[in-house]
Amino acid sequence: MEEQGARRFEAHLSREILHSERLRMAILAAVFALVMVLVPFFAWLYPQGTDPYMAVAVASALVAYELAVRHAIGRMLQRGRMPPVALRYLNAAIEISVPSLLIILAARQVEPVAVLQGPAAYLYAIFIILSTLRLDFKLSAFTGAVAAMEFGVLSFRYVGDLDYSATAAVLSAPAFILAKATVLFLSGVVAGLVAMQLRRRIGRTFRAVQERERVISAFGQQVSPAIADELLRRGGEIASRRSFVCVMFMDIRDFTPLVENRSPEEIVALQNEVFGAAIEVVNRHHGVINQFLGDGFMATFGAPIATGDDCHNALAAARELVASIGRVRIGIGLHAGDVVTGNVGSAERKQYSVTGNVVVLASRIEQLNKEFDSQLLVSGEVLERCRDHAATPLGPVRVKGREQPIEIFRLA
Repeated sequence: MEEQGARRFEAHLSREILHSERLRMAILAAVFALVMVLVPFFAWLYPQGTDPYMAVAVASALVAYELAVRHAIGRMLQRGRMPPVALRYLNAAIEISVPSLLIILAARQVEPVAVLQGPAAYLYAIFIILSTLRLDFKLSAFTGAVAAMEFGVLSFRYVGDLDYSATAAVLSAPAFILAKATVLFLSGVVAGLVAMQLRRRIGRTFRAVQERERVISAFGQQVSPAIADELLRRGGEIASRRSFVCVMFMDIRDFTPLVENRSPEEIVALQNEVFGAAIEVVNRHHGVINQFLGDGFMATFGAPIATGDDCHNALAAARELVASIGRVRIGIGLHAGDVVTGNVGSAERKQYSVTGNVVVLASRIEQLNKEFDSQLLVSGEVLERCRDHAATPLGPVRVKGREQPIEIFRLA
């Protein structure tokens, strides 16, 4: 199961990386589309600067390149494929080389020291920052390393062309150049660390979703959202254990004659109407419907999560069911005591189970509704734990399968 979950995570992460790559490329295309507008504007403000046409041409080419690659990645997403690793590194190298190309072009027209300290050099930072969206530490570090190498090579290449004024001497000093190149490399490493953290967060989020799915799968659709959240806070543990619970059995009275002349679709519609209302009531009172039984169901209050007021919750739910389900006549029986709860089955198929004499007695009490023409009967064990005394005692009653009689009370 863990191996299968790991494969699911990798497939999910691969899709997220492709989506992230497309976002990164859209941002880069927008940034360089803006550059295409700003370069002529600044050239107009400062006519003594570089010729803007080559810079606009490079920016235009990059916009077209990013949009084309983004489209190709979109096609890969549709086909469920990932681009080869080598192509991802090649794409990173091409992108981070754009500032270097702009520096080379500008150095033909302006003093190299000014170009190396100018706007083109700062474009390295944009590519390094956006490399975090690749969600890959190695690619971000590679981007920083290529930027550091290209900037260092260009800086040393143009050192000989500088006029050695005091400022130029400082800017062309090997230590100064290496320091700037080191900063670019470290920027790539930091971007990679950020990408790694984002990747880990995606992994934790995905595993949390998987855990929630596992808990919900273990309980089917029996569990209310509140109980599911509580199980997740406890780590989804549903191992077998002894618990005190209140067990409810509900039955639709005279179900067979009621549906005798109905079509199968009408029978299902009736069951959905009754059980739909019952599920909402039981969930709201912190109960779990463990099993549907054709014309009825079994529910527990106190497992897998106990509230400390489970008998009262069960009785409140039972009374609301009697009052709200008016289309049909129902019978409800409640009994409380110790049971064994937990998953029963194999790794392939498990079912949450509640086992013990309490379950049998709750079923027998529900059946006594026919004998007493009642709708809600509870045992003394339930009533003594409730803040409710508006009940009619029926005295010690013998139930099928038990030698000793039990105290039964009628509430509806």
